[in-house]
Amino acid sequence: MPVLKLAAVFANRRDAQEKTGEEHLTFNAIADPTDHLPFASLVLSASPKLIALNEQLCVGLYLVSERAMLNRPLDELSHGDLPASVGIFPMIAKPGLDALSADTHWREVHGPLALKVHSAMTHYYQLQIVHRFFGPAWHGLALCCFDSEQALREKMYSSAEGKRQITQDILTFADTKNSPRKVVAEVAKSESS
Repeated sequence: MPVLKLAAVFANRRDAQEKTGEEHLTFNAIADPTDHLPFASLVLSASPKLIALNEQLCVGLYLVSERAMLNRPLDELSHGDLPASVGIFPMIAKPGLDALSADTHWREVHGPLALKVHSAMTHYYQLQIVHRFFGPAWHGLALCCFDSEQALREKMYSSAEGKRQITQDILTFADTKNSPRKVVAEVAKSESS
C-alpha cells in the first residue's frame, strides 16, 4: 500500500543534515563534488516540519507516494535492513503523456519488468510525485537499491537483452532527454532523540 511522505532535495549534504530536524531518511550522493548532479541529498520524512522548508533552503520539496515494489516500506526497515547503495533516477513524463498515464505505465508495466531485469536489486521503490511545492518539475523518483556500489554499477542488468528491454520501455513513458541523470547514494536513518 502506498504511503504519503514529504521529499526534499538539497544542493549540498550539509544543508540536508542541518535543516531537516527529526526522524527521516537521508540519501546522500557518494560523489564529491556534487555540482554535476541534480541534487546532493534527498530527505524522506512523514514529518510535517519539512513543509517549513523554502527555496532558499533546498532545491525542491514534493509530496510523494512511496510504493515498495521490492522489500518492505522504508519506514519499516531497521538500520541493518536499509539498502547499502541506491541509484536514484528522477523521472519526467514523456512529452504528450500526462503524469498519471506515465505513472500508471511505470507502476504496472515498468515496475514488474525492472524486478525481472534488475535481479540483483535488494530493494526497489517508486516515489510518485503527487504534488510539487517548488523545485524541478519531476514526476517521480525511482530508488533502485543494491547490496554495494559495485553491485549497483556492475550488476544493474541481468543481461544485455534485459538492458535493451528496460531502455526501450523507459522510452514509452519517460522523457529521457530532460530527466536528470541518476544519483548514486548511501542511505542513513535519523531518529528523534
